[in-house]
Amino acid sequence: MNLYTRTGDKGKTSLIGGRVDKDDVRVEVYGTIDELNSFIGKAVSELDPALFEDVLHDLENIQNELFDCGGDLANVMKERHYKMTDEPIEVMEQRIDILMDEPPLLEKFILPGGAPAAATLHIARTITRRAERQMVTLLKQSEEGDVPLVVQRYLNRLSDYLFAVARVVNSRLNVPDVEYARSAKVFKDGGRAKKGGDKREKD
Repeated sequence: MNLYTRTGDKGKTSLIGGRVDKDDVRVEVYGTIDELNSFIGKAVSELDPALFEDVLHDLENIQNELFDCGGDLANVMKERHYKMTDEPIEVMEQRIDILMDEPPLLEKFILPGGAPAAATLHIARTITRRAERQMVTLLKQSEEGDVPLVVQRYLNRLSDYLFAVARVVNSRLNVPDVEYARSAKVFKDGGRAKKGGDKREKD
């Protein structure tokens, strides 16, 4: 089997049940999810299994779930059977609650970075947000029932998880988070709320 097919040489690509332009918003979303998955794979390669067994288990599950998200988005058949459910979201929420209790309390915004794996996870978080924004665009352009809504919910929760786990990575490696120099004290709960991203997005 050849790696190349030449079928996309004129700017079209195949979906499950159809073909569209390669810059179709649906393709943009699952392409961004593929980019996100690659950065999570990079983070996995940077984590010591002896110190991050639980995190590596999470990330492996997430990589598989992102494949499911991409496959579901690529499915435009009339009769569709999606792989994604709400169960992974519920699992991720449980993990976020556990992880947020581990690092030091937050008072101010922090800069993305720290240990290499934490920096990679912050990159993954911002790509997750981009994928979510693209999902919103796709939903606006689609008819009701044409797009699996669970993917948007999953991406929203995943950005929270990636923020939490990036802080845990720094904490376990004794690398302090760097506070944004001009940030006011913004976290009354010490950053324990179940909201992630860079904590400026209250959703």
